[in-house]
Parts: sequence; structure tokens; C-alpha cells
Amino acid sequence: MDQLDKQKVVEALIFASDEPLSLREIVNILKMSEETHLRIRMNEDDVLSVIRHLNSEYVTSNRSFRIIQSAGGFQFATLPDFASWLGLMVKEKAKRKLSQSALETLAVIAYKQPVTKPEIEAIRGVNVDYMISTLLERDLITIVGRSASPGRPLLYGTTLTFLKHFGINDLIDLPKPREIDEILNDSTFEVEKELMKRLGKDLTEQEEQNSGSIELPSDENVTQMEVKNEN
Repeated sequence: MDQLDKQKVVEALIFASDEPLSLREIVNILKMSEETHLRIRMNEDDVLSVIRHLNSEYVTSNRSFRIIQSAGGFQFATLPDFASWLGLMVKEKAKRKLSQSALETLAVIAYKQPVTKPEIEAIRGVNVDYMISTLLERDLITIVGRSASPGRPLLYGTTLTFLKHFGINDLIDLPKPREIDEILNDSTFEVEKELMKRLGKDLTEQEEQNSGSIELPSDENVTQMEVKNEN
């Protein structure tokens, strides 16, 4: 493997890591492949030299980020010049966060779809007009048809945006109620923790009432680069 490829591998490792990677960690990762031809023999000084070279390239090409040393390791960070724009991005993301009520409503729809508004309200015990409107506006749910029950109420289901928001490929990837507690132990969940927590509570109660399990429709068709900011 030539020097250019080694640089790309080191760059990819640092970029993809959620936490700062130490020189020792990078060295160990480079040589741990089971395939001999993919093992890269570098020492810590070699890796440090690569990082310095990468930063030199970023300066030359006037990029908005650098590899910085932090907490004993290395990670990507944007330059302070862009702090104002990044601050605006964070505020905009905060606006898009769902309230607990919206998460609870979305949870019911995700697991019971296709489902009507009266059915959602029967599970939640509250009026969900505003929540459904909010979820429709954010393209997390959509109208998928009408029920054959009296009055022919609208049926709701989740969308592609829902799958993207929660990082899943298909509805069959949604956790089953028995998996909720295990998921909650994963420290990587934040906003989604509340959704899964509420899902587990609501679904368990429904299962006890209905004496049956909740299954996702088998014919359901509805079907991240993040630049790390140096605070």
C-alpha cells in the first residue's frame, strides 16, 4: 500500500470516529486486519506525520476544518471562523426535535400502522389532532388510505423520512417490545430513548389488554455526514 493510500485510511478512521482516536489506537487498527494485504505497518511517529501532512493539505486547499488533538487523541473540528453558522445549524436542529407527545403518537403509528386517529386516541387517551398535524407537516407520517369501519376514517402510516430520522432501513428493523429495555441501555440513544421508552410502555399495556402481540404489516411499502464542531 503506497503512502497516499495510508493517508486516506488514517483520514477515514479519524473522520468516522465518534471520539478522539489516539496514535496508539490508530496504529493498532491499521495492523489488525485478518487479511495480510490490508495490514498497514506504521508506528506512532508515522501516523503523526500523516496527520500533519493532511492538515497541511487542508491549509493549502483552504478547507473549513482541521484534524486537532483533543482528550489525548485526534479528531476533526471546524475552524472558529465558522462558529456562527454552526450555531445557527444547532438551533435549527433543536427546532426540529419532537416533543414527548409527538414521539408517543409517532410510536403508536409506527407499531400499529395502518392506524386511524380514533385508534391512536384510544391508546393514548388524549386528542391527537395537533400531533398528527405536526407529524404530517414534518413528513414523518402520511395518509395511506381509509378504514372500512363506520365513517371510513383516514389511515396513517410512517414515511421514508421516518426511516431516515431513526436510522433504520425498513419497518421490520423496528425493535420488538421485548427489545426495548436492551435498547435503552445503549448510551448512544438520546431523543430516540424517549420514543423507545414510550413505545415499550404503550405496547406492553396494549398487549395485556388485547392478549396478543403487535406485528408490523408484512406488505408495508413505505419505505449522515456530520462535520464535528470544536466547542
